Amino acid sequence: MKTKTTKDPTKNANEDDIQPENLPEKVVWWAIANTYAIWVVGGLYVVGALLGWILLLFLLIKILAQTEDTPDEEKITISLSLWVWIIGMLMMEVALIAGHLDYNLETGLIIKSSIGWAKGWAALALYPLAGCLKIRPQIIYRAVCLVGFHTLLIIPFLLLAPSLHLPQVLYVSPLKAVGGPGNEFFDVPLYEIDGSTGDLRWRLFTPWGPALGFVGNVNFMLALQEKNKKWRRLGLAGSVIMCFVCKSRMAQVCIVLIPLFTKVLSGLARPKMLIGLGFFSFLSGIFSPSIILAFNNFWEGFKAARAGSTRVRMALKDIAIYRWKTEAPIWGHGVVEEGPHIVEHMPIGSHHSWAGLLFVKGIVGFMALAIPLAFSFFDLLIKSTDSRRPTAKVGLSVVMILFLYTFGENLEILVYLYWPGLLAMGIGCQEKPKDPGGVRV
Repeated sequence: MKTKTTKDPTKNANEDDIQPENLPEKVVWWAIANTYAIWVVGGLYVVGALLGWILLLFLLIKILAQTEDTPDEEKITISLSLWVWIIGMLMMEVALIAGHLDYNLETGLIIKSSIGWAKGWAALALYPLAGCLKIRPQIIYRAVCLVGFHTLLIIPFLLLAPSLHLPQVLYVSPLKAVGGPGNEFFDVPLYEIDGSTGDLRWRLFTPWGPALGFVGNVNFMLALQEKNKKWRRLGLAGSVIMCFVCKSRMAQVCIVLIPLFTKVLSGLARPKMLIGLGFFSFLSGIFSPSIILAFNNFWEGFKAARAGSTRVRMALKDIAIYRWKTEAPIWGHGVVEEGPHIVEHMPIGSHHSWAGLLFVKGIVGFMALAIPLAFSFFDLLIKSTDSRRPTAKVGLSVVMILFLYTFGENLEILVYLYWPGLLAMGIGCQEKPKDPGGVRV
């Protein structure tokens, strides 16, 4: 008598033919796969800001449609890790309002800042929460690989643009009228010239160079999971190109370290990995003076590569932390402020998520991000050691990328670009273990 096996719904019989199967998957596929088309009309910021709320609407409809007769596997359940993100991002809004009230800022500014919260910090909870929907991670991986392919197609022209004496920015989209942080979120640039070094760099569909490196790192880890070799190679190649044409030091370091850290951390339950780490630790102890010297030389070179940028970033961080401690330790100042000449009038509270949170939202805002990040890291670390939870490993990579970029970017302002990583992280938080045959256990 033959035993009937249960087919894994996340595996397509033909790896070359991955198509969206429901409305949430179709929306996600459209938004990722058409990244460059949406960028040309200046709509990426609008799409990224609205999509999280649209996916929340899909989730609420599905929750309200549940009955006692709904099969257990069809019922929506929200993991503790996602609840921590929801609570943390709600506390961001509480801190925002309290900071505005502390400094007697006008009601109109509170409303404007709250709209900004809905497009930024709230999305850090909305996209992982969308992982509760029936969205296969393979859809995200393939769509990201398609973006990588499009990058490979467009980058030769963009590399030639300076030699052809084409303008740095072609145009600013009329969609800027909907409101946003600045023109760079709605323009279509061909290239740009670094103000501190005079070097050429490219930012493609992002507002500045390092942001492209951020997206490139997230896309690299997602493309790495693609099963089809052709698409995986295209996705990885496109992601690597993003990390190098942007001339971002952080991007080039992360694209090496994150896969390595993910491999090591997710293998902690394996004896071979533990033996290897023990041997590495032994050698590190012997050669520690040389290792420390090499690291110090690397760090000095890292800072010297763009000394002007490093100086401004360090000064912004120091000013933000000093003013937080002396002026508004609990709830922060409510808004960013224009900086002095020493930081080239950059806003105090920018270029560093932790310093920015302390300045704008105080210790409450700081903890509202630190706790969800730490909780998700340990939750996904434990889950990633189980080979039956492959998406948890991807989620762990995304959490580590987010953490590293908190030291160079404001996470909330770029969430409209790297949200596919947050969605994959949410799926990883929800993932149930499967046996080798695809049967849930």
